[in-house]
Amino acid sequence: MQPVVLIVDDEEGIRESLSGIFEDEGYSVVTAETGEKALGIVREQPPDLVLLDVWLPEMDGLQALQELNSSKREIPVIMISGHGNIEVAVKATKMGAYDFLEKPLSLERVLLSSKRALERSALRRENRDLREDLGRKWRLIGESPLMKGLQAQIGMAAQSNSRVLITGESGSGKELVARLLHGMGSRDEKPFIEVNCAAIPYELIESELFGHEKGSFTGAFEKKKGKFELADGGTLFLDEIGDMSLQTQAKVLRVLETQEFQRVGGNVNIKVDVRIIAATNKNLTEEVRRDTFREDLFFRLNVIPITVPALREHKEDIPALVEYFLRSVAIEYGQAPKKMTPEAISSLQSHDWPGNIRELKNLVERLVIMTPSSTIDAKDFLLTGKNEGSDYFTYQNLKEAREAFEKDFILKKLAENNWNISRTAEILDIERSNLHRKIKAYGIQTGESEK
Repeated sequence: MQPVVLIVDDEEGIRESLSGIFEDEGYSVVTAETGEKALGIVREQPPDLVLLDVWLPEMDGLQALQELNSSKREIPVIMISGHGNIEVAVKATKMGAYDFLEKPLSLERVLLSSKRALERSALRRENRDLREDLGRKWRLIGESPLMKGLQAQIGMAAQSNSRVLITGESGSGKELVARLLHGMGSRDEKPFIEVNCAAIPYELIESELFGHEKGSFTGAFEKKKGKFELADGGTLFLDEIGDMSLQTQAKVLRVLETQEFQRVGGNVNIKVDVRIIAATNKNLTEEVRRDTFREDLFFRLNVIPITVPALREHKEDIPALVEYFLRSVAIEYGQAPKKMTPEAISSLQSHDWPGNIRELKNLVERLVIMTPSSTIDAKDFLLTGKNEGSDYFTYQNLKEAREAFEKDFILKKLAENNWNISRTAEILDIERSNLHRKIKAYGIQTGESEK
């Protein structure tokens, strides 16, 4: 789509000259001889760029610029003037003008400045869209009493810097709660650093948390900052805290007490300001009783306890969750959102969901990819205590499991490539004729088999 440029100047010759230049470069052009008319055009059909003369009858260019800024449309403005001076240029720049050009205009300079202004505007929109996408990604979905209660807890806890201990089953959304606590709090502009305590080998956990000095151990070829240091001013999320060794627990406890630590192999105290949010799927009270978790660390972490309910406890939220995941997957794959029939939703609500929301999300994504039609029905999946379609361990022999996986894998790659068989065959590194035979053998309905 062609960028639209609004040229505002009371001199007809300037308007015609600039219009011709921009049109030759492939832009669409609209013109106005007064500030009032320009603002009217902006209100009705906002342009992508405005070239605005400073000296206009009645409302001058600086007044028009101020009105444009107050509209919050974020349209880049280049000021032009035949009587420019440093004071006016500085004032226009402070008011938000992208550039200030003096007459007689250098057409090369006009085009270059316009191109850069449009590029910066596009970058700002992209960044804003990315922030909005991030906001959509970390949303608490559901209107059940349990979800409303959880939302209220998060809102209250986010306003403080107190430590929070999030408990709940695997896949229930503990990381989501942690990110919402960070995003809704006063540290939202600072780093959110996550550490999965269960995924890091015992011998490396201290280096991950506190960093290390060069040469402090075999393989330490350079100095490295730890997660505490990287999270300074922000939030450190200690996921699966219940899997942390007692030795590391003792060192974390000291950091919580003093907000100071030393890198592995170092002797300099490093002071940080970090909010700690921890999460676990274990019963830490029971772990304390069994002497596998320090009681003093438990009390330090459990200042504000938040429990995330299992999905089976709020099944009335499944329709909203399914709709959200259907939209998210559609956006990710660049497709139109698919729909799910009431019968399919009812079938989902009859399942106990041992994997919680993560299991539901994975199933919806698989159904979107594997279902050729735009509507997903109950016959497209089978829930009998487990997701049969993706659990290859339920098959009795290797041949059946291999064939089931191959069919699912081919379906996934076809969907990713918009059902283009030639492109899919190339990605799978097999002959197109071979892929055709497999599609026929597995009874896959592509709808576009001649591509």
